[in-house]
Amino acid sequence: MDTTLVRIGIPAIALALSALFVAATWLTGDGLDPAARRRRTILAGAGVAIWLAAQAAAALSGWLGRFELRPPPIVIWFASMLVMTLALGWSPFGRRFADKLPFVALIGFQAFRLPLELIMHRAAVAGIMPNVMSYTGYNFDIVTGATALPLALYAWRRPLPRWLMMLWNLTGQILLIVVAVVAFAASPVFRAFGDDQLNVWVVQFPYVWIAVMVAAALFGHVVTMRKLLAERRAKVPAVAAPAAL
Repeated sequence: MDTTLVRIGIPAIALALSALFVAATWLTGDGLDPAARRRRTILAGAGVAIWLAAQAAAALSGWLGRFELRPPPIVIWFASMLVMTLALGWSPFGRRFADKLPFVALIGFQAFRLPLELIMHRAAVAGIMPNVMSYTGYNFDIVTGATALPLALYAWRRPLPRWLMMLWNLTGQILLIVVAVVAFAASPVFRAFGDDQLNVWVVQFPYVWIAVMVAAALFGHVVTMRKLLAERRAKVPAVAAPAAL
């Protein structure tokens, strides 16, 4: 039962987030020329599809699991995902997400991390994933998922204090970094937690698509940060230029 839940749950969340990203791309294209909006959405959908297919191919071929290579393919895979996500989040594309989406959406969508962490816990129970990557180990990312929906509901009714959103967003980023560090430390490259806690499940299909969740969470945090910074700048009064003598 646990194995089936994990095998279905991981790709289901990944595909749902991919579809949500394409839908959000269309929504944030509001105000653009119709042809540009359509082209932007098609490119986003094609990019996501290619990325999913490339990850699946890398896992199914066995290349991603060749930890003896230097650098290990998993490092290349993770680094490329990280660079791509950060570049997208800080690009004009990401700025439209920050400008067009309300805080209730940017915060609320991170609630996907709650069911993800519950599925990951079942993966640890089933022996698919090392326990150190679960909330019974060193992964506390469930806090972000559990608090996202209540904060979003509050933000839907009244404005959240900026300091609270900043704190929540920063905490979520830190917890995401902790998960990534634990995952790498538990890989066969480092074996930080012993041979009985090896992280090899992320190089197997369909679990390799957990990268989609990491990228989605990181992209969401970057866009939320951009929105917070933009609103802060907008509320700072401009300094008047000194009068000419």
